[in-house]
Amino acid sequence: MGDSKEIKQENQEPLVYDPQYILMVRDLKKYFPIKGGMVSHVVGHVKAVDGVTFNLKRGTTMGLVGESGCGKTTTGRTILRLAGEKTGGDVLFNGKEVYDLTNKEMRALRTKMQIIFQDPFSSLSPRLPVGEIIGEAVREHGLVPKAEFDDYIDKVMDNCGLQPFHKDRYPHEFSGGQRQRICIARALALNPEFIVCDEPVSALDVSIQAQIINLLNELQEEHKLTYLFISHDLSVVEHISDTVGVMYLGNLVEYGETADIFKNPLHPYTKALFSAIPIPDPKAKMNRIVLEGSIPSPANPPKGCKFHTRCAQCMERCKTEEPVQKEVEPGHYVVCHLYDQ
Repeated sequence: MGDSKEIKQENQEPLVYDPQYILMVRDLKKYFPIKGGMVSHVVGHVKAVDGVTFNLKRGTTMGLVGESGCGKTTTGRTILRLAGEKTGGDVLFNGKEVYDLTNKEMRALRTKMQIIFQDPFSSLSPRLPVGEIIGEAVREHGLVPKAEFDDYIDKVMDNCGLQPFHKDRYPHEFSGGQRQRICIARALALNPEFIVCDEPVSALDVSIQAQIINLLNELQEEHKLTYLFISHDLSVVEHISDTVGVMYLGNLVEYGETADIFKNPLHPYTKALFSAIPIPDPKAKMNRIVLEGSIPSPANPPKGCKFHTRCAQCMERCKTEEPVQKEVEPGHYVVCHLYDQ
């Protein structure tokens, strides 16, 4: 894959494991090759994830926000090793590098790392009844004895607001909210420690969204779960998250405690995102920040700061010099030249 091999060979200090974090991600990169020409050789790369770094504490929720196409979902899938090989960086789960594990070790780890997909309509097999969808992986991994299997599935379904008689029904017989509960039950059945929630409420109406968010909160408290919550909806992220990461064109441009990010957004892109949050008051005046221009292509990102082509506060150095992550206040990180002083 051309330059992706060079990235893998970078000489970096080994990432030191800190037990308070269930997940440690450093400089994660995931590039997809672009093929062209008569013999279909690699002519470039789509830099979907281009140097993401964060740590996630046990039992907490990290929200990941940004525009469509910024690399949120690819980040989640790359962490779970669902997007092929990473291009570079480190992913430590409970102190183990996920990409160094053998197939047998990875299979054992699959029960500890789960994902709730965005679309509850396409992520459930239409050919299997709900009981089989939820229990398929439980049976495959031999998590419970055969004699206890049915009772175990009933208990998982009950925890997720589903009735035992739903087991023999098929996905098309359920509403969107119920299908998302089935997706949550399928992930929860394996007794995971970490779940990537990939926009789990974006396809649902507002009242059902609230039910699913409350369910996720209750399950987190009961089972000591850790979430990476990917979403466009900033109000949902503010409600459910302990920490927030803001992504733009494959990079994490700001990261910190939820209260700090929402009270004092630092990066110009974060400020623009937050200015678009609707205020439930018809008399309130919104100071909307409108970003000029369109999002650059991840196959050919701009030099320097990737956001400089749309930034009202762009300086000359932003066009040539790539900014590095800085801790502006305790636990609040930003990638921007405005905070170099």
